Amino acid sequence: MDAFVARSLDEIRFWSRIMKEHSLFLKLGFRCEDTQLIQEANAFYAIFEQIEAKSHAFSANTAPQQIRTFNAEVYNAVSHIWVFKRKVLGLILTCKLPGANNFPLLVDHVSREANYFRNRLAELNNGQLEPLADAIIDENVFFLKIMADHAKFIGHLLDPSERKLVEQARDFSHDFDTLLWQAQDLSSMRPQSQTQPLLSQFLDQNRVSVVSLRDFKKTARDLIDACRIKSIIHPLLADHVYREAEHFLTIIDMFESHLRGIPPQDLDQSAWH
Repeated sequence: MDAFVARSLDEIRFWSRIMKEHSLFLKLGFRCEDTQLIQEANAFYAIFEQIEAKSHAFSANTAPQQIRTFNAEVYNAVSHIWVFKRKVLGLILTCKLPGANNFPLLVDHVSREANYFRNRLAELNNGQLEPLADAIIDENVFFLKIMADHAKFIGHLLDPSERKLVEQARDFSHDFDTLLWQAQDLSSMRPQSQTQPLLSQFLDQNRVSVVSLRDFKKTARDLIDACRIKSIIHPLLADHVYREAEHFLTIIDMFESHLRGIPPQDLDQSAWH
């Protein structure tokens, strides 16, 4: 099994579904009269649905060159949806879409995820994945911000009368803001901060909070599915944010297993796979 092929397909299978769902969420937030934006969102939904289906048609035994070509195709599609998302953000911030229901932070959030996906595809095709010690910090900085945003969105999309759940969401928002600041501090102390004990503790601490948030999201998703709480959260959005927390946990687990198997002196040379 080729590691490049397996990693590429894992990334595309996960993120193409995320991009497809972003198209739907943005569309649901547009006004009825925003027909051009709705059409563009529908087109992106169809594009990423096709990419997702194509990724599942490939296997770990597919020729690397075929996957390299596929990665380049997906990179192109992701670049276009990134431009669309930034255009929408610009329209919202210049008050061109009054009454629409997409938070500016949510549009920025989904564009950050598109940029992350695009960068990952470029790294894979160029064979230039970050050294493990850098990846541990950079991936956590990225995903801690994503998790902090999710907590804020949940808190704002729950009905205000769901006081206990709103309070829990605010607590998670505060917790992940704090973890993000800690991660940024660790980042600014590089390379001296990139010791095995510090990185291991960093991952352990983040993991505890991500597990708690993942469980909260799962509970919220199940309650929304059963129509047991009051909110304007789409059931697919509830599942979407749950899956992203699960994905972050998978990455943390992968880092921890790599970290345990690498001698300290080799940390800055080891690429993560």
